[in-house]
Amino acid sequence: MTMDQKSPAVNTQRRYDSSGRRERARQTRDQITDIARDLFLSGGYADTTVAAIAAAARVSVETIYKGFGGKPGLVRAIIERGLAGEGPIPAEQRSDRIRDTELDPRRILTAWGAFTAELAPRVAPILLLARDAAAGDPELTATLEQVSAARLERMTVNARGLLTAGHIRPGITAGQAADLMWAYTSPELYELLVIRRGWPAEQYGQFIAQALIAALLPAQFT
Repeated sequence: MTMDQKSPAVNTQRRYDSSGRRERARQTRDQITDIARDLFLSGGYADTTVAAIAAAARVSVETIYKGFGGKPGLVRAIIERGLAGEGPIPAEQRSDRIRDTELDPRRILTAWGAFTAELAPRVAPILLLARDAAAGDPELTATLEQVSAARLERMTVNARGLLTAGHIRPGITAGQAADLMWAYTSPELYELLVIRRGWPAEQYGQFIAQALIAALLPAQFT
């Protein structure tokens, strides 16, 4: 057998090894992120050290700093993991598919309310914890501002999609619609209704859907 004949097998093995390494790295990252979330929520942001997270995850402190850059980076990773939602298809992809294929705007906003009920319990508690800890931490403050700006940008994309499809009530701009969606999906509203008033997540999501339908859609849909 010639060298050329052996090459495909070698390349296949290398691709397999590379894929395996990436999967192990992803699993390790997810494990660190999950442990950091649990420790932050149980022990507080300020009192939870990188060393404690590393020990619980059975990795080195250097691994966490290399992979996340410290506690603010861990907060960002926790949020990104939470926003993926449940199941194999990320929530953003599922949301985009509904926005781009569903013809009934009520169904679109009802689905978005359900997505909020799915994602908020995974994301809002860590956002609220970080918000309360950010007063003395400029890096954490900057991280939270970036997360909030990204959420507004996401709502702006959704608002433009609704406007382009003719779903928004006349007189409401894409910017105004984005602001309303940004406000209704805020961690502060989750704090008021779910944490303080004890609403189930499903009821909370239904409220958001109904509020957005009333605020954004033409009269025939409300």
